[in-house]
Amino acid sequence: MAAKTGFAKYIIVITTVTAAIMELLDTTIVNVALNQMAGSLGSTIEDVAWVITSYAIANVIIIPMTGFLGEYFGRKTYYLTSMVLFGVASYFCGASDGLWELVFWRFIQGIGGGALLSTSQAILFDAFDPKDRGIASGLFGMGIVLGPTLGPALGGYILETYNWSQIFYVNIPICALATVLTLIYIDRKEGEGERKQEIKIDYIGILLLIIGIGALQFVLEKGESEDWFESRMIVTVSLMAAIGIIGFIWHELHTEHPVVNLSIFKHRIFAFSTMFNLVSGLGLFTSAFVYPVLVQRVNGFTPLEAGVSLVAPTMAAVILFPIIGKRMGAGASPIPFMIAGICFFIFFGFYSGTATPDMGKWDFFPMQICRTIGISLLQLPLINQAVAGLKPKEYPAGIALSNMIRQLGGAFGIALANNFATNRAAQHRSDLMANMSTDNPLFNERVANATKNMIASTGDTFNAATMAYKQLEAAVARQAYFLAYLDTFRLISIFFICLLPFVFLLRTKKVSPEEAAAMAKAAAESH
Repeated sequence: MAAKTGFAKYIIVITTVTAAIMELLDTTIVNVALNQMAGSLGSTIEDVAWVITSYAIANVIIIPMTGFLGEYFGRKTYYLTSMVLFGVASYFCGASDGLWELVFWRFIQGIGGGALLSTSQAILFDAFDPKDRGIASGLFGMGIVLGPTLGPALGGYILETYNWSQIFYVNIPICALATVLTLIYIDRKEGEGERKQEIKIDYIGILLLIIGIGALQFVLEKGESEDWFESRMIVTVSLMAAIGIIGFIWHELHTEHPVVNLSIFKHRIFAFSTMFNLVSGLGLFTSAFVYPVLVQRVNGFTPLEAGVSLVAPTMAAVILFPIIGKRMGAGASPIPFMIAGICFFIFFGFYSGTATPDMGKWDFFPMQICRTIGISLLQLPLINQAVAGLKPKEYPAGIALSNMIRQLGGAFGIALANNFATNRAAQHRSDLMANMSTDNPLFNERVANATKNMIASTGDTFNAATMAYKQLEAAVARQAYFLAYLDTFRLISIFFICLLPFVFLLRTKKVSPEEAAAMAKAAAESH
């Protein structure tokens, strides 16, 4: 497909980036609505969490298959079908009046949403000449960062203004417009869909992928609530994940027509870039998850306030993406950008450790700016690294696998953060309670003051001391969770510290202008 120019190019940029934002936004927008959903549907928070889990499982299963599905059905046909499926499922999610009906349609929505990430990226790349694909990466990177970040803010606004069903209905007009624009402005690739009869479907590979990756995502999503390996269900599903993944890898490397081309891992740059994508996804999704929980649980923010305080610094830093993309398109090495991005994220984690429970939403702005600058500097080179060193025909598999690894990194990070924060909160509470002893004069003084305050406010002299102790216990629990969340930010930084030395393994040999031109020509012809 020839690169686009003028108005058509801008329409494709808007369509594909908006689709990617919408898909990623739906991974986080539901988080702030769980309480309202549980009350409306008559379910527990634990059960309604399946609304998040089902979407994530469908996403992570379908994303690695997008290259194959795009080739089998034709990329434009597959993209359009997925867009319509996402919109229709969004409508039925909002219209659901039962929990398991909603969970089912969220799963269908996740299947449709899978193509809106990897396929959007491939279509966007096609709209630019090979020499300008750094700019395309920058624009797509904006979507990757904006999606998870906008979710809590938009969800908080909708909940305060309307009800939870509008969280899903908001997708429908966007899907409708994107479908029309895709029909008009996105061309079919030459020969698209004509090889359908020649392509053999790898049914065994698809089944093993569903079992392995689906089970792994289930364990990461539900492990904390099920007490991890104390649960027989988690042990069983973990064994299914191990058998499925190992079987999938072995089968895909030995079958003639794999559903996912795993042979691309023989390319050193791509293999190492997956490790960076894993940690990058961990940092992106985990920090966007922990921060709203922290400020709502400890600082007293509303969901909307938490979301807005996260969006403002993201919007300020996201302007870096086109700038970095232009520099990389001009031939700049990705290594300095990645080093700077990792360092910013390390600083963010430890800087966040200086937060206090009485900080307002704008007090968090400097540390959140560090976070988004770090993500901006790191994410864009990684998008380019997804195809660095690959042959043009391997691009779809490289893009799909990179997106899947990033999603799994986010799921792993959130599961780790939940478990780590719970354990650290228990430890901090134990340490703080050790000071709550009648042998401690400061504690006795605080109890006396709290008791006086209770008598003054309630007039109940008989129960004032008991209420004072409960108030102090609540303060200890609040402080324990606050310290635990700060520890979690530091833990994220430690992952990036461990990652930093491996940056230099991504160094590629410098190619001559003639070689670069030949590579660009080959890439253009393949698209």
